[in-house]
Amino acid sequence: MAKKIGVLLSGCGVFDGAEIHEAVLTLLFLDRAGAAALCMAPNVDQLHVINHLTQQVADEQRNVLVESARIARGEIQDVASVSAADIDALIIPGGFGAAKNLSDFAVKGPEAHVHPHVQRLLEDIMDHSKPIGALCIAPATLVRAVSNRSPRVTIGNDAGTASAIESMGGEHRICSVADICVDEKNRIVTTPAYMLGPGIKDVATGIEKLVTKVLSLT
Repeated sequence: MAKKIGVLLSGCGVFDGAEIHEAVLTLLFLDRAGAAALCMAPNVDQLHVINHLTQQVADEQRNVLVESARIARGEIQDVASVSAADIDALIIPGGFGAAKNLSDFAVKGPEAHVHPHVQRLLEDIMDHSKPIGALCIAPATLVRAVSNRSPRVTIGNDAGTASAIESMGGEHRICSVADICVDEKNRIVTTPAYMLGPGIKDVATGIEKLVTKVLSLT
C-alpha cells in the first residue's frame, strides 16, 4: 500500500499563501516516489491578499482552503477533518502563508499563535512519532506549535528568523539550499528552499532530499 503523506497548504502564492514552486515540487517528488499525497488547508480567510504583480495589498478577501484547492486541483480537505491516523507523515511547504495563515508569526514573531486545527494536527502527529517536513519559513510555525519539544530546524541563514526560532524554544542550524536539517529525536526534516533560493532548480535539490528523508522515516 502506498504511503499517504499529508501536504499542508496555506493558500496560493508566495506573498500571501503557499509558495507554488515548493508545493508543486513536493507533490512531484512524492508522486515519483510512489507516495499518495493528501492535501489539506485551514478553512479560514487569509490574513490579506497580495497582488503578486505589484506586491501591494489588494482590497479583497480570499479563503485559504479555496485558494489552496488551486494547487491541489480540487483534491483537498479541511485540515480540521484530518488526524494523525489518516496519514503516515506531514510536509508543510513554505511561502508567507505558512507564517500568515497557518500562524501569525509574520505579524507577531516569537509571540505568535498557531491556527488551532494546525496546532492540534502537529501535536497529534508528534504524539504518534510520525515524521514532519517543513520548507522555507514553515519551520517557524512548526517550532511555535511544538516548542516544548525543542525542535531542531533550519530556515537557511537569516539571523533574525533564526533568533526568533531560538527564542521560541527551537534550535536553529545554518543550512544551504541544497541540504536538509534532520532532527532525529523529533523526526523533523527541514530545508531552506526559497529562504535562500535563488531559483527553482536550486530549491528542488533540497526539497527532493527532504521528501526522500521523510518517506524513509515513515
